Amino acid sequence: MTTQHATFAAGCFWGVEDEFKKVPGVLTTEVGYTGGATKNPTYDQVCSKDTAHAEAVHITFDDKKVTYNQLLDKFWDLHDPTTMNRQGPDVGSQYRSAIFTHSDEQEKDAKRSMHKHQEVLGNEKSAKRIVTQIVPAPAPQFYRAEEYHQCYLQKRGGKRFGFFGF
Repeated sequence: MTTQHATFAAGCFWGVEDEFKKVPGVLTTEVGYTGGATKNPTYDQVCSKDTAHAEAVHITFDDKKVTYNQLLDKFWDLHDPTTMNRQGPDVGSQYRSAIFTHSDEQEKDAKRSMHKHQEVLGNEKSAKRIVTQIVPAPAPQFYRAEEYHQCYLQKRGGKRFGFFGF
């Protein structure tokens, strides 16, 4: 078994984590904050929009059972990558769509995947444009969220709420 890491931001991290946990080959998930400047931010600080962090899910996966490209496909299916700093009723840069890459290969795969999904949306002027950021993961600056956020929906008995069922 060889393991790799992936980090995605696709709105509220509770539902995103819950969906990635179901993917065969995903070994672990953890929710947290990344992409900003504040060290060791709290949920309240991130929600105040002063940290520039995104709510994100960090994934460790067995690349013999699931590929990074398969995880990218799941990422695109989980949210609306055409809305800037918003997913459903959640508004703010902490809910932005972003792929934080862990290697040059992941960056190339992420860009290729984004172009493929943009083609599905269309290239006409009236077509929605993907606004997802693709940036290097600011290692080691993934800050694990407070424990009560980890596996949040699972702790609530899988109950979902809000937009996209999250």
